[in-house]
Amino acid sequence: MDNRILSLFQLCDSNLPTGAFSHSFGLESYIQDGKVKDPESFYEWLRVYLHEQLIYTDGLVCRLIYDALRKKDIQKIWKLDHLITVQNLPRETRQGTKMIGYRMLKLAESLYGMPTLSQYRERIDKKQSYGHPAIVFSMVAHGLEVSKQNTILYYLYSAVSSQVQNAVRAIPLGQTAGQTITHKFQPELTRAAESIMQLHEDDFGIVSPGLELSQMKHERVNIRIFMS
Repeated sequence: MDNRILSLFQLCDSNLPTGAFSHSFGLESYIQDGKVKDPESFYEWLRVYLHEQLIYTDGLVCRLIYDALRKKDIQKIWKLDHLITVQNLPRETRQGTKMIGYRMLKLAESLYGMPTLSQYRERIDKKQSYGHPAIVFSMVAHGLEVSKQNTILYYLYSAVSSQVQNAVRAIPLGQTAGQTITHKFQPELTRAAESIMQLHEDDFGIVSPGLELSQMKHERVNIRIFMS
C-alpha cells in the first residue's frame, strides 16, 4: 500500500486523541429512548446517520475542500468552514465538532507540518475560523496526494468507526459485534462516497430532522456518558 495512504490512516484511528470518544452526535438520545438497543437497531441508526446527515455535511465538505485546495482557492475554504459550522444547529454537536476539529488540527500540524494546517490553526486562534475535522482531514489528504474519492471514503470510515466504538460502550455492544458491524458496513461507505461525488454544492447542509432533533434533545437526557 502507498505510504501516503498509510500515513493518512493514522487520522482514521478511533483511538486518535481528538476527543471523538466523548461525543455520540445524538446516538445516546436514541439509546435512552429505547430505539437503539442492539446490533440490528444500531446498524440501522448508523446507516441513517451516514446517508441522511454525513454525506450532506462532512462528506460533501471533504469534496468541496479538496476542490478548493486543488484550485488554491483559500477563501472558499474559510467560507466552507463558516457554513458547516453555522448549519450545525444543535449546540452540543456544534461545539463538540469544533473541539474535535481543533484537537485533530493541532495533532495533524505536529505530525505533517503542512503550511495550510498552520494557517488554519492561526485563524481559529484569532477567532476568524471555527475548525472542523472534515476540513483538517481533507487538508492532510490533499497534502499527501491521496485521491479525492479515497479522501472522502477514509473520512467517512473514521467517523463511522468512532460511532461504532461509542456504541460498544453505550448500548453496550460486545467488541466482536462492533467489529462485525464495521465489516458489514463497508459497502454502505462505498455507496456513500460514490453519492458524494455526484452531489451538487446546493445539496450542502441537508439533514434528517429526526437526527437533528435527537442531537438537540441530548442536552436534556437524564443520565449521559457523552458530551453530545
